[in-house]
Amino acid sequence: MSTIRYDQPTTATPEQFIAGLTDFGPGREKIFGKSADSYLKVHSQGPHEADVTEGSGGIWERLHYDWSDPNRVVLTVNDSNTWGGHSGYTYTFGHQPDGTTDVRVVNVREGRNLKGRVLALVLGTVGKGVLVKEFAKTVKAIEGRSYAKAGSDSPTTATMS
Repeated sequence: MSTIRYDQPTTATPEQFIAGLTDFGPGREKIFGKSADSYLKVHSQGPHEADVTEGSGGIWERLHYDWSDPNRVVLTVNDSNTWGGHSGYTYTFGHQPDGTTDVRVVNVREGRNLKGRVLALVLGTVGKGVLVKEFAKTVKAIEGRSYAKAGSDSPTTATMS
């Protein structure tokens, strides 16, 4: 199991970042490079939670998103062809005096099979740099979108089943 921690400042508010994180509509892959639109399937979505399958490159995971806390979003892996156990993500938002937001991520990867265990080892060592670069791209993409403040617009929803 690997636990990878990284953070990034952003000009987006926590509300705007959550709106980007929970935008399950077409074009998600432009925000999250490792979430191909072809894998995206929203199974259910409520005002503060969603059950979504996403992935890319032959790796998929079904995640439960919980954004009921305005300062934190928790993604728990419910099923995956690679990840199991305690795998998931926690995004925590810190308000900075200069008006920016510090987004802290804890990414837990526990392999459910040999492929997952090898990937977890790689991500926990040399792969962290790749994750940090991808996250920086995600932050820039969210900043580039005009997400409204929470409560004025709800995230887009993809096909539900």
